[in-house]
Amino acid sequence: MQSSNPFLNDKYFRGAGAGGAVIDATGTERGWGQVPPSYEAYESTPRTATMTMGGVASATGVMLVFVMVGAWFGWGKVTTEFLGIEQGTGKRVYSADLPMGWLIGSMVIGLVLALICSFKPPMARILGIPYAIAEGVFLGIISHAYDSQSQGIAIQAIVATAGVFLAMLALYGFRILRVTPRMTKGIIAATFGVLALYAVMFISRLFTDAGTDFMQSTSLLSIGVSLLIVGIAAFNLLLDFDFIERGVKEGLPKEMEWFGAFGLIVTLVWLYLELLRLLSKLQRR
Repeated sequence: MQSSNPFLNDKYFRGAGAGGAVIDATGTERGWGQVPPSYEAYESTPRTATMTMGGVASATGVMLVFVMVGAWFGWGKVTTEFLGIEQGTGKRVYSADLPMGWLIGSMVIGLVLALICSFKPPMARILGIPYAIAEGVFLGIISHAYDSQSQGIAIQAIVATAGVFLAMLALYGFRILRVTPRMTKGIIAATFGVLALYAVMFISRLFTDAGTDFMQSTSLLSIGVSLLIVGIAAFNLLLDFDFIERGVKEGLPKEMEWFGAFGLIVTLVWLYLELLRLLSKLQRR
């Protein structure tokens, strides 16, 4: 799944100020065209609600709940059949019957909603929850398919995703990793490189099985590529954190809290899927 980060650029910060007002050294509010006669008058001047860390956290929590609801629904749509015990390992082997209509439908809906929110950020306040549900259904189906082959792998991927998220949050919060313009350009370039790889693999699947074979292969090269993609997805979290922090400082409009949450969810979904794929390769090797 595509990360939203390449769409998070400085255009959202131009003229943001405190609810849209730009205050100069003399107290003139160029955004409103007024000059309050006193501090008390300035304090009583009505201002638009702005983006807060708490608001972003709340919106992210709400979206995660709906992702889980969608995942529960999607998981239940997959039917499995017990095939027997694998000789040598003693593992129980299942076959999974995927509901392709739900799988493709949720993927397409999620992609369309993500693109709308990416190009029209205020729409995230309206489309954030439908997006979370669609992505949840998609994740539930995919997770059950992987779990039918390697029991418990979905839980492992969830724990790994949470661990990576907390690690990157700590690295960003303690300023061990700083989001510089050069780093931003590098992460965005790498992200588009991954998107190009996805496109090549998708096109190759239409004509041969090469794309599928490589992405699911347990070769060292395939595992290395998965590790690289996981790393790029993890670094995209830094761009999400930076956008949210700058948005709060610059006083972006209140509805941008949902866009910040949307960016986090997109990246977390991508990170989870890549960790799920990587863990599957490692367990099958």
